[in-house]
Order: sequence, then C-alpha cells, then structure tokens
Amino acid sequence: MLLLRHLVLASLLTLLTACASAPPAQQGPPRIPEQVSRADWEQDMQRFAALDAASPPPRHGVLFVGSSSIRLWETLAEDFPGVPVINRGFGGSELRDSTFYADRIVIPYAPRQIVLYAGENDLQMGRTPQQVVADFRTFVERVRRDLPRVRIAYISNKPSPLRAGLLEAQRRANALIKTEAGRLHVDYIDVFTPMLDANGQPRGELFVEDRLHMNRAGYALWRQKVAPYLVRH
Repeated sequence: MLLLRHLVLASLLTLLTACASAPPAQQGPPRIPEQVSRADWEQDMQRFAALDAASPPPRHGVLFVGSSSIRLWETLAEDFPGVPVINRGFGGSELRDSTFYADRIVIPYAPRQIVLYAGENDLQMGRTPQQVVADFRTFVERVRRDLPRVRIAYISNKPSPLRAGLLEAQRRANALIKTEAGRLHVDYIDVFTPMLDANGQPRGELFVEDRLHMNRAGYALWRQKVAPYLVRH
C-alpha cells in the first residue's frame, strides 16, 4: 500500500510539472516585435525609395497605403484628378506591416491624409478580428505620434469570391474597426456592403480571374465610395 501511494504521488508531481512548463496557447500567429526586421517587403521599400529619389512625391498629399488592393490601384491619379495622391501599397502585407514601415513610407511624406486598406490578409493568415482591430489601433497611434493632425480613412475589408469563407470574420472585424474608428476620429469607408450581391455573396463581376483582386468595375466602385472622404485642399 505504501508503494502504491508513492507511485500515485510521483505521477501527480510529473503531471503538475508538465502543465507548469507547457507554453500558453496562442490566438493566431504570434505578433512580430517592432525590433525584428520584416525583410519580406524590403525590395518594395527599396523600390519606393528609388521612386522618391527619381521623382519626389508631393508633401502634404493624400497617401494610399496597405496591401495589394492599394498596390494594384494604378488609376489613382486618374480617379481623383486634382488630388496629389501617393500610392505605397505592397502586396501580401498585413496591417501591422504598414505600422512597421511607417517610418519609411508614411511619416516622411507628411501627408495631409492617409487612406489605409489592410486587414484582409491578416484574417486569411489566421489573425482574429480582435487582433486586427488592435493592429488598427496601433497603426493610428503610431502615425499620430509624429503626425498628430493627419486625417486618416480606413477602407473596410472587402469580400472576394476566393475568400468567401472569411465573410463572417470580415463582418466582425469591420464592425469592431468601425466602432474603434469612431472613437479614434478616423473615417470608416464601407466597401464590404456594396460588394455583396442580393444573396449576401461577393459580386463576381467586380473581380479578375483570380477571384481575389479587383477589375476596373471593382475599382470604379471603390472610387465612388472613397471620393467623398478625400481631403482635397
């Protein structure tokens, strides 16, 4: 009986030790600390630097920044005539990447307005709506640390046929960001709702063959929704 008691106690001690040493569960991919280099887009950053050197962009312009939906918006100047637009989108990026590179592609331009589209890739990579809204808040706080008067507009997550499985997560993220945007005095631009059909599914006619990126009709819709929010003077 004494031997059995010792065996039970030993088993309990082993179990408690294992539980104490087990790492905590994480929600989504771990946040990358600011001091760690995000080398994924270094070529994009060097390309932007070369563009700036060859043709310095206007100061106090309207800066569009974010992921590939911004990068591929090649008609920005045509869509918003008379507005000094700057396109600094880099494909595949997440919201926190725009924060990480703010010292290189946001702050130096001293824009009068920032139009941000990011968050869709974040959800695709496993980040939660709560993490996305936290990253949105961090971006706004980082930018306003150096540019306290800059106006910021956030374009909502867009629905796409390829990522239809993300619709509910996008709805939740958009709702959280809309609330936080109001608290932070950031303009929230809803493109999610008008990009859905009568059945609540992404409108396929707004996309190119990859069913993820937009065609001219998609960007025409964005132009219509973004235009009223632009600071033109």
